[in-house]
This record gives sequence, C-alpha cells and structure tokens, in this order.
Amino acid sequence: MPSTVGLANLFADLARGLEGNRWCVMGAQAAILYGSTRMTLDVDISASIADAERGLLLRRLGASGFSPRIGDALEFAQRTRVVLLIHSITGVPVDLVLAGPGIEEEFLDRAHVLDIGGTRVPVLSPEDLIASKLLAGRPNDLSDVASLLRRSELDLDRIRELLRMFERALDRSDLLVEFERLAHAAHRT
Repeated sequence: MPSTVGLANLFADLARGLEGNRWCVMGAQAAILYGSTRMTLDVDISASIADAERGLLLRRLGASGFSPRIGDALEFAQRTRVVLLIHSITGVPVDLVLAGPGIEEEFLDRAHVLDIGGTRVPVLSPEDLIASKLLAGRPNDLSDVASLLRRSELDLDRIRELLRMFERALDRSDLLVEFERLAHAAHRT
C-alpha cells in the first residue's frame, strides 16, 4: 500500500494530467477516502475523454508521471474502455475507465471534491459508490458498502433509486434486497 504522501503525489499528478477533463476516483480507493479500512494496491478512476483525444491524454499523463502498463494501450482502451497505467514515482497501478454516456457521466457530475494533500480530487459520491459496489457484488465490495453505510450523511433514497434502475436495466432483483440487508445490519433503514 502506498504511503499517504505517495498517494497525495499520485493524485496531484492525476489532476495535472487530466486537467480540463471530467474525472473522479472510484472503487476501493474512493471507499478508503470515505473511511473504509480496507487495503488496495491500485487506483481506479473514471474520466470522460473524447475518442479523438485519447492519444493526447496519454501524452499529457506521460508528462505527469504515468506510463502505459501494456504495449498498445490505445488499442486495448478501444476494445475495453480501460487505459492501464502505472505511476512512475509510486509504482501504483492506475486503471482509467473511459466513462460512457448516461449513468457514468451522471456519476462524474455528482462527484464530491476532496482535498488530498492540497489537491482538489473529485471522488465518486458515497451513494454512487455504494450502488456501484453492490452491482459488482464481490466480498470486498460488500465489505466496503458495510463500511460506507456507517456514514451519517448518506441519501439512502438516492441509493435505492439507483439500485432500482440497475435492477430494471439488468433484469435483476437482488441488489435492493442486499442493500436493505446491509443497511439493516448497519442500523440504517
């Protein structure tokens, strides 16, 4: 796990490399920034980058201390919508997910800006983070949800609305039930 100073440097370099683009920290690192005690060895971010600007983005991130983790990063991003990077100073892997239209852009709009070592860093809102982690559903994700539910300032109705939307879109019926179970366990109903 990188040091707090190392992460502050990484976020400052990301902010510099992504200047002018909408982006936010998501995944486990976002959960940690909101108080989860879990450990992670990477940083996941989402960014809205036009297809034609991806090459320029890689050059700007390169000038800010990031290198591709694979040979043809742009071709891989075209297929997967993920740019695999590594921060040269800390050695921390960064997965940059290219945000698509719709809900992913809404997530960027609702990101909360946190001060991390003097850098303004947009972070996926706690409500959006909870909904996305319930959708992923892995044990670590559910543990993060349990930790996040201990926050007092959550909009539980917003989380329920997102989960209903995910269930309709994906023809699922388990997300809201799992949320209510975790909220009840956290004494948040």
